[in-house]
Amino acid sequence: QVQLAEFGGRLVQSGGSLRLSCTASGNVFTIYDMAWYRQAPGKQREMVSLITRGGGTEYLDSVKGRFTISRDDFKKQVYLDMNNMKPADTAVYYCYADVATAWGEGTKNYWGQGTQVTVSS
Repeated sequence: QVQLAEFGGRLVQSGGSLRLSCTASGNVFTIYDMAWYRQAPGKQREMVSLITRGGGTEYLDSVKGRFTISRDDFKKQVYLDMNNMKPADTAVYYCYADVATAWGEGTKNYWGQGTQVTVSS
């Protein structure tokens, strides 16, 4: 099995910055796409940002220019640097990874438990 553990969520003031990190552990052979999702109270979970194994990135329109996703495959980690944060960024942030656990096998999607990010106005 594969486990994802997020770190870094906390209370931050509007306009502030925060870095989230997520580490994959367990039976990891190859990590393909990694992403950050978030879910605010009463809202559906949405993808904030995604990074492919080749380094290609995608961002939710509302975070473009403020958030940056990156990854370190040696450390099996993905990061989300968040700047100029807004109260609308308040949510539980979840780490996602598409992982192969052995050579020649297909991939499965894994999720972390989530970390709370709160932006005060």
